[in-house]
Amino acid sequence: MSNLKVDICGVQLKNPVIAASGTFGFGREFEKYMDLSKIGAISSKGLTYFKKDGNRGIRIHETPSGLMNSIGLQNPSVKTFIEEELPHMQTYGTEIIANVGGAQIEDYVESIKLINETDINIIELNISCPNVKEGGMAFGIKSDSAYEIVKEVRKHTDKILMVKLSPNAENIKENALKCVEAGADSLSLVNTFNALAINIYRRKAVFENITAGLSGPAIKPIALRMVKEVHDVVDVPIVGIGGIMNGEDAIEFIMAGATAIQLGTANLIDPQAMIKTIEFIEEFMYKENIKDLKEITGII
Repeated sequence: MSNLKVDICGVQLKNPVIAASGTFGFGREFEKYMDLSKIGAISSKGLTYFKKDGNRGIRIHETPSGLMNSIGLQNPSVKTFIEEELPHMQTYGTEIIANVGGAQIEDYVESIKLINETDINIIELNISCPNVKEGGMAFGIKSDSAYEIVKEVRKHTDKILMVKLSPNAENIKENALKCVEAGADSLSLVNTFNALAINIYRRKAVFENITAGLSGPAIKPIALRMVKEVHDVVDVPIVGIGGIMNGEDAIEFIMAGATAIQLGTANLIDPQAMIKTIEFIEEFMYKENIKDLKEITGII
């Protein structure tokens, strides 16, 4: 029997397949389509200290081989999540990861303090959020600001801190190194790419915010390269994200250095995508006589 279990800083997942933040809500919408206990983990909708209604106008726009989104971190607030959503999520029989964002460092810290009072083991820190004190530039663009926020958050929690890196960073390897230096236990990458779509008949950008985040298979080769580059310079568990649509994509990311992977856009196309991915990985390991995923992690 092949061993699909993976370890992220002492937390054991039954398999390496995780539902990516923002594409799975809090799980309720997928209950009737799949057995949620079969996946490795669920990363929650991005959470902020205060409730957010999200962006106005068009929020989703399809592109060739991709999907653009400008949701604006719509969520009920960390407090409401803990009170109303978390108890139900904990009945799923899988690991729950809290994805946390914010507009300034104080927002992150206050959210983390609330999550500290729960049984959640892993916090996924979204540093792609615009820092309102710095004119809207995302925390994760510059290595110094990434270091600053991770170091401050680290002071306020003993939970596993998984930092989600932005592909828009000035230097992804330097960014990764600085986050680990500041106290990140794990890294997930990549978040969406900053992109633009134009409605030629309206002579305007499709999105109210002009640019939006690009995900889907179009970004996979770039995300895969970034995972390999980060794996080359850090020695912490990496969760690979970016255009993973099936089991073959997942194996590629594992071979590039990912301990686990997240599926996002794929869930919106096929609610069974994660189950199919798990089944492919299991079959691949059997056919290739791989007993443990560690045998191929970072093998290239």
